[in-house]
Amino acid sequence: MRRLIAVAMDVVLCVVSVWLAFSIRIGAWDLISPAVGMAIAVAVPSWLLAARWCGVYRSIIRFSGGRTMIDLAVACLLLSLPMMTIFMFVGIPHIPRTIGVLQPLLLMLLLALSRIAIRYAIVDVLHVVRQRQGSRVAIYGAGKAGQQLGFAIRHDGNASLVCYLDDDAGLIGHRIDGVPIFGTDDMGELVEDLGIDEILLALPSVPRSRRLEIVEQLQSYSLKVRSLPSLANIMDGQVSIRDLREVQVEELLGRDPVPPDEKLLGEAIASKVVLVSGAGGSIGSELCRQIVARHPRQLILVDHSEFSLYTILTELEEHLGQGSQTEIIPELADISEAAVAARIMDRYRPQTVFHAAAYKHVPLVEANPISGLRNNVFGTYNCCIEAERVGASRFILVSTDKAVRPTNVMGASKRMCELILQARAAEGSDTVFSMVRFGNVLGSSGSVVPRFRAQIAAGGPITLTHREVTRFFMTIPEAAQLVMQAGAMAKGGEVFVLDMGQSIKIFDLACSMIQLSGCTVRSEDNPDGDIAIEEIGLRPGEKMYEELLLGDNPQPTEHSRIMRAQEAKLSWAELSDLLETMDRALLGGDAVSAMAVVRHAVPDYAHANPTNAAILERDVSAASG
Repeated sequence: MRRLIAVAMDVVLCVVSVWLAFSIRIGAWDLISPAVGMAIAVAVPSWLLAARWCGVYRSIIRFSGGRTMIDLAVACLLLSLPMMTIFMFVGIPHIPRTIGVLQPLLLMLLLALSRIAIRYAIVDVLHVVRQRQGSRVAIYGAGKAGQQLGFAIRHDGNASLVCYLDDDAGLIGHRIDGVPIFGTDDMGELVEDLGIDEILLALPSVPRSRRLEIVEQLQSYSLKVRSLPSLANIMDGQVSIRDLREVQVEELLGRDPVPPDEKLLGEAIASKVVLVSGAGGSIGSELCRQIVARHPRQLILVDHSEFSLYTILTELEEHLGQGSQTEIIPELADISEAAVAARIMDRYRPQTVFHAAAYKHVPLVEANPISGLRNNVFGTYNCCIEAERVGASRFILVSTDKAVRPTNVMGASKRMCELILQARAAEGSDTVFSMVRFGNVLGSSGSVVPRFRAQIAAGGPITLTHREVTRFFMTIPEAAQLVMQAGAMAKGGEVFVLDMGQSIKIFDLACSMIQLSGCTVRSEDNPDGDIAIEEIGLRPGEKMYEELLLGDNPQPTEHSRIMRAQEAKLSWAELSDLLETMDRALLGGDAVSAMAVVRHAVPDYAHANPTNAAILERDVSAASG
């Protein structure tokens, strides 16, 4: 229907252009005459054919732009060919020859004016409606990305663009498509006077440190803040409303991401057989994405969760497509079973192994120590021993900051995993064993960030264990790249840690997320706030503060943000005896005896639950007596 209306409108304009051409040429209005009728009879069919040839009616008029005008110009040029041939070169009695030139020019002018008028009339009407009904937004950044975003909002969005904000003094006071540009010094007054509901950050090329300053500035106004991604994510210079996303928590970290060293990233991967255990988990799946980008010969995905394994396998297959030189092989298996680990290692004989499989949720492992120890400790033990047996060149363990002076079963189990690798490396193994230890990963399963986000969306309250709890944070890609780079620079037995900057108070993180969602924190000082923050107490085994190092004086590495820790270890003979004792306890379902072994192997382990700590202390005393 819209196309028929457009065709009818253009036919009318074609007739009008013939009348105007005659009137200009003869100096008088001659609306009805045989000559005019004959000119119209030639012009209208010729225009319809030219317009069809150029695809004029495939464009939506209210989105008309430069390309639409070019299509119209080409169509009018084609129209001029039959008009000039018939009226200028052949000649028709009573029809001036110049009609063949004047009519296409006038038609082009009328068509262009009609497109411009319709486009801006509709846009202005919609803009007025949104001003009354929709949210009122301001764009922070009046550069190219901001201008394109403003264009998208005025045509597609359900919001009203009230102003641009920019720090450039040369832009302040000017207008973009009628929308004023203001400075940021008087932000509070602007928010109140203009009734701004939301700020859209259009700063894809601004340094991270500056973006952090801006985000911190905006937090105090309780505005919803969304952001455009980096320039690398904006394709073809086009920005749409779909590109907007919530301000990511990593933008609040206050430090730059760890820059990857591509030489290190590919050293243990390119053209090799690589195995990733726990391939469907948060870190494991990102490791797989990073690994396939470095072109291994084979990538073996091992996981005991059918859904997780299917998800990462499907994603990698779609990413690689047909003709890829990398073979992706899924193995649905539980590597805490020795025979299963041996079978997989024998079948594929991997050259590089990334061991990311682990139970990591502190409260669940705390409540299920037998399953946690079996999966974490013996899963690592089996993979380690079998990888060494088949001649793997490198074995990299994904560890955690909770292994440092652990206060929970999960952290203690991961420290035992580290001890296994350190002991094997000390035996002079041909396999290079290394461990990579880092803090909390943003967006991983169990992370506070998605939980806080869901609680905010539900209207609160946000629940946290203690307002003084602090944590180190990093992004999932950072974590995966760190694991790969550290594994490549390992010589054997090292524990690598990341310089993660300052730890973040979880309470402050919750406040920032509330404020950036456009809400206010409900507290004693602000009882009318939108979302409350409730403390529910530390969970069993949970620390107030996390650490990354057991010992002192970490050594630098060839990577500026990766350190090599110097830490105590057990001999393989001593550790083997402890593992045999633990294995018997786990098979017998004796959690207390198994944890007594943990306490002996990890003397820094101090359980946060006094009752459990007393039980373990009694058990150790009985064993030593």
